[in-house]
Amino acid sequence: VRELLADGFGYFVECSPHPVLTVGMQETFDDVAGAQAVALGTLRREEGGPERFLTSAAEGYVRGLAVDWNAVFAGTGARRVDLPTYAFQHQHYWLESVPAGSGDPAGFGLADAEHPLLGALVRVAAEDRVVLAGRVSSGSHPWLVDHAVSGVVVVPGAALVELALRAADEVGCAVVEELTLAAPLVVPERGGLQVQLSVGPPDGTGRRELTVHSQPEQSEPGAAWTSHAIGVLADGDRDGGQGLTAWPPPGAEPVDVDGFYERVADAGYEYGPSFRGLRAAWRAGDEIFAEVALPDEAEDDVDRFGIHPALLDAALHPVVLLNGGSAEDIAGIRLPFAFGDVALFAVGARVVRVRVSPVGEDAVSVVLADAA
Repeated sequence: VRELLADGFGYFVECSPHPVLTVGMQETFDDVAGAQAVALGTLRREEGGPERFLTSAAEGYVRGLAVDWNAVFAGTGARRVDLPTYAFQHQHYWLESVPAGSGDPAGFGLADAEHPLLGALVRVAAEDRVVLAGRVSSGSHPWLVDHAVSGVVVVPGAALVELALRAADEVGCAVVEELTLAAPLVVPERGGLQVQLSVGPPDGTGRRELTVHSQPEQSEPGAAWTSHAIGVLADGDRDGGQGLTAWPPPGAEPVDVDGFYERVADAGYEYGPSFRGLRAAWRAGDEIFAEVALPDEAEDDVDRFGIHPALLDAALHPVVLLNGGSAEDIAGIRLPFAFGDVALFAVGARVVRVRVSPVGEDAVSVVLADAA
């Protein structure tokens, strides 16, 4: 790959039933000064048809790869048409304003939730209660497709943690004291889900109850909502003095993470490129230290999240290494179902250092720090 980069090649297309080399190639690109290369797949697991292939071609095209569209559409009856009144370019084009009532929450008497997974919020009249609402789908949030369990796309628990942090910030709480997941938030193959977070009034200690519900967007009026999580938001003291400045940690021994995601996939946890963030790991005593980076595939809207769910989810992957990370260890893992004392100090992280420490049976402490 380095020789090809030196020869001026800028596009690397992996022809396989599922992309497994694109992450490694991207790491090589990042390591070569001045490299502006792109790594692309062709097909993906359970997506072996023409639609997936054309999607891959389109992904390359929007990143500058020359695609012979005449060949693509040969024999289909498609024909060229005149462009609209302005020439399309390879850049986003945003309208400067949106007419009230056509997508702007203010047009419906709501406030903008200012979050990629949430569209609007409302403070309930005569009650100290807040409701945040949004829509989730594989089309609007394509990185979610890279988080599957036994072939089913599931919103990671880390995303619900991020939503809880956003709700806590809205009501002036500093900590997600508790968050227990009750049912998986399954992303439908077609259409989307309506998601609601409800934050109750404070009790005598300032704590507020949080609930997370969803409903298919095509549900009939009065249809039941599914409960996915219940939690508690609190004021709390946040202790950020965890000290991850010495890196790698002195005296820590490297842990081999090559093939980690392939071994995890054999256990039914299918992490696509957006969630394959584990880069390196070390062991010191009974603790695991790791370096985790947000892959390019998930970088959209990273600055609008408190912490991107794909990055937070990947920061939990080193938990598997506590017991050695063998095939037997991986086969026995479970997705995290309860979180406690979660606090966020800084936003916009793309690379983090992680410390995982056992704190009891089936429980760990996880600390993340960015490069600053």
